[in-house]
Order: sequence, then C-alpha cells, then structure tokens
Amino acid sequence: MTTFEDILEEAGKFGRCQMRIVSIFCLVSVPFSFVYVGIVFQGFTPEHWCHDPGVSEIRERCGWSLQDARKATVPLMNSSTGVTYSQCQKLNMDWNATGLTCDNPESELTQAQLSTLPMTVCSDGWEYDYEGRQSFVTEFDLVCEDAWYVDMFQAALGVGFLVGSIAIGYLADKYGRMKSFLMTNFFIGVTGILVATSPNYIALLVFRVLFGFGVKGGWMAGYVLITELVGVEYRRMVGVIYQMFFSLGILILPLLAYFIPNWRWLQVLFTIPYICFLTYYWFIPESPRWLLSQNKRNEAMEITKAIAKENKKTLSKIIETITDENPDSTSTASFMDLFRTSKLRKFTFILSFNWFTSAVVYQGLIMRLGILGGNVYVDFLISGIVELPAAFLILITIERIGRRLPFAAANFVAGAACLITAFIPNSMFWLKSAVACVGRLGITMAFEMVVFVNTELYPTVIRNLGVSACSTLCDIGGIVAPFLLYRLAVIWLELPLIIFGALAFVAGGLVLLLPETKGVPLPETIDDIECPNRNKENQLKSQQLENLLPSDVTSNKEVTAV
Repeated sequence: MTTFEDILEEAGKFGRCQMRIVSIFCLVSVPFSFVYVGIVFQGFTPEHWCHDPGVSEIRERCGWSLQDARKATVPLMNSSTGVTYSQCQKLNMDWNATGLTCDNPESELTQAQLSTLPMTVCSDGWEYDYEGRQSFVTEFDLVCEDAWYVDMFQAALGVGFLVGSIAIGYLADKYGRMKSFLMTNFFIGVTGILVATSPNYIALLVFRVLFGFGVKGGWMAGYVLITELVGVEYRRMVGVIYQMFFSLGILILPLLAYFIPNWRWLQVLFTIPYICFLTYYWFIPESPRWLLSQNKRNEAMEITKAIAKENKKTLSKIIETITDENPDSTSTASFMDLFRTSKLRKFTFILSFNWFTSAVVYQGLIMRLGILGGNVYVDFLISGIVELPAAFLILITIERIGRRLPFAAANFVAGAACLITAFIPNSMFWLKSAVACVGRLGITMAFEMVVFVNTELYPTVIRNLGVSACSTLCDIGGIVAPFLLYRLAVIWLELPLIIFGALAFVAGGLVLLLPETKGVPLPETIDDIECPNRNKENQLKSQQLENLLPSDVTSNKEVTAV
C-alpha cells in the first residue's frame, strides 16, 4: 500500500509548489489578527465624564478646553486604579448660578469643595477625551452601567468563532478544504460590511456573530490544508510561519488604527482582504490527503502530478498504487470519533483545555493594554514586537527538543510571569512591563504550538474536525476573557493576572501527559492513534523488501528530473 507520504518523496515534500501555496495562505493570518484583537481600538474606552449643558455653555463662552472644564467642574473619586475624575456621576447644581468666571477656572472651586456638593447620574450623556477619533464606545455611549456591552462585542465574536469552527470544520471534512475556505470568505465579505454599517448596537452584535462565524473556520481550514500538502519534516515550519503572520498583523494593526480614527472604516479595512482571498480559487488546489480519505483517487493523482510538475519532479508508477488505508471510513466524520478511543479522549480533553487557556490569557493580556492608560498605540506596538521572537524560539526548540517540553515550558513561563507581574508595585513600572512582556512571549509560544500539535495528533479522516472542535474551547475562552478581565479589574486591577497565571500552570502540567510528535508521520486513520508503530513497521518491511530486489528494479522508483 502506497501512502501520500510515499508519493511526496517523489513529488517533493516542500518544493516550489508548496512554497507558493504556503506563502499565499500565510496572508490569511494577517486580517485574522485584526479581527481577533481589534476591539482594543474599535472598542477603546477613553477618559470620560458626564456631559453638563451648563458647563458646556460656560466652556464655549470662555474658550476652555475639555480638560480645563473637567478640572473645574468634575470631582475626584476613588476607583480600582486609584484616584480619578468621576466618570459616572456629576454635580447636581446650576453652574450658571455659581459665578464661575473665565479667567482662572482651576482656582474657582477646590476639589474639597466639589466633593461636598450633591451628586446625580449622567442624564445628558458623556464627554470623551478622544478628539478627532471615534470608537463604538463613544458612538453608542457604552460606559458606566452600560460598560458590559463592550464585553459583549468581543463575546459575540467568540460565539461566532465557536459555532463557525464546528460547522466549517464539518463542512471542510465533508466537502473539502478549499470549497469551505472560499465559501467562508464570501460570507465574511458580506457580514464584515454589515458590521461596518450597523445602525445600532443590537444590529452590531448580530452581525459581529455572523462575521466571526466565517473568520475562524476559514483560518483553520487554511491551516489544515497547507499542513497536509507538505512532508512531515516541514509541518512544524509551515505551521509556525502561518502563525507568525498573525504576529505580523499584530504589528500592523496599531499603525492602521492610528491613521484610521473611525471604527467603521477600520472594520471595512479588516474585511477587504477576505474579499481578495476569493481569488485563491485560481491558485490553490484541494488537499490530496483529503481526496484520498474520500476515495477520490483520480483527483488526488491529478493534483499530485501537478505538484510534482511545478516542483520539476517526475513521478514513477508508484502513484498508481496510491490508496486510502481505511476505505470504509469515507463516510462523514462524526463528532463522536473524537472520543472513540481512550487516547483520543485524552487528546481531546488536554488540547481543549490548552486552547481555552491560551485564548483567555492571550486575549486578556492584550485587552489589558486598553485599560492601563498611557498611549495605547505605542503600548500595543511594543507588545506586538515581543511576539516575534516566539516563532524563532519555537523553531529552535522543537527541532532539538521536540514539541511536548517547549509547549509545557511556554505555559509555565506565562503563568509565572502573570503571577509575578500582579505583585510588582506600579512604582517599578519598567520591571512590571518587562515581566509582563515575558508572559506575553510565553503565552504566544503556547498559542502557536497548540495549533500544530493539535493537527499532528489527529488522523486525516477527522483532522479538520478535531482541530476545529478542540479550538471551540478557544472560542469559549474568547467569550469568557472580556468579562474576566474588565469585570474583575473593577474589583482589583491585577486580579485577572492571578487567574491567568493559575490557568497557565494547569495547562502546562496537562501538556506533559501528551505523546511526543516530533518526526512522527501524520496518522491517516483512527487505528494509527492506537497503534502508532504500525506505519513504522510497514515502512521497515517495505525497505527490507526493496533491499532484496535487483537494483535496476528499485531504481525505477527514484526517477527525478534534474
């Protein structure tokens, strides 16, 4: 029996064709990062305080800035971040009757006097220290008692990710990787524009769910496809590069957000790449592995021949013997297949928990940048730069050590950094920032590794479904993360870091229970999971048989074009 791995030996494991396909598909990760963490800019909550018509009248008459008016008319109050200007209450008084003059607003009423005056709720809206820019928070006044609606914006994306990962993973295993990818990109293009043109916040949430439905599933289908097109020794490199472009998107995002100050136009920019990805129909073939798993042998042979031709290789007649190892499994993959054996159950649980932890900690650390104060564009850019070494560290360590130990170590480092950061005083700003960056590096490594480890552990017949199903816990983590961060930060700003640290430590411990996948051929069937040595034994027998054949016979299997 000839497997696709055998054919790749002749067609080229990572030739010109695979390089072209991987290079094109890596671009998919860039806008995915925009969508994933774009809330930091689209939903940015600037400094705000109650709008008072009386104060506005005085400010316009006197030519005061917003900051001058706030200093003169807004009292200071205690919060989880220290002493700040009141954001959700205003003084209940007639400012025209106070005798407030235009000459020196700061000396008219002291903070001690302001703090003794009666307060009332913000009945006339809010003022925002966000001149020339607009987030959906400032457009829809999602502050104070309505601040949790901001959490819903990111949670809605997570709901879309959750449903889309399962549905599109199922479709990709049933109808093919490329068909599913193209379908989702058309859907993303439509829903992305609907998000940008939402007339109200309820419509925004509905369209956001639909938008997320396509984004995550399409990204996962692309990841699985490029992994299935290359040889076993190139899987790790392809997977890491695919995700490294996600980090590249993180670097680009603050620059785009700085020059595009309106959240609606920013959303349009997030959507345009997905419309462009529809052109992949003319450049990217279907996965031969998937075709073989569906008993579409002739189509798989044609695509494999095209790959070999582009790689300037010549295939021998061995391709005519290519077949699926489990012809009875061509029926649609079932969700219950992920729990069919004890090993698959263990893989599914551990990988799902790691997806959840990676999403909560990664999103939490990024969204935390929006509530720390300072220049969010600069802070976001610096934190994005920290992610870049993660890919190189992964390539170095998994080549020499393997997958399991670096994966576990990355979680342990992230957990320790989160816990340490929580207890470093704010007066030691640079040390606190440096340790937090180490945590961001650790969780980035863990997040990038869980994707390709997940891909390597499941067999071809349920690989896309397995990756998609496990990553649904990532989506649940994405739903939980904003509530965990924003609501707990109201109690104590560092409390979310304690939760993040504990989750990362547990995830690291569970990773140590997984098998090592370094240098192991991709399993084709569920039986390969329970009997991982079967392929090795078959390969050894084939090699021994070749050694017994005359050299002129075996040489026919090694024909390549120079």
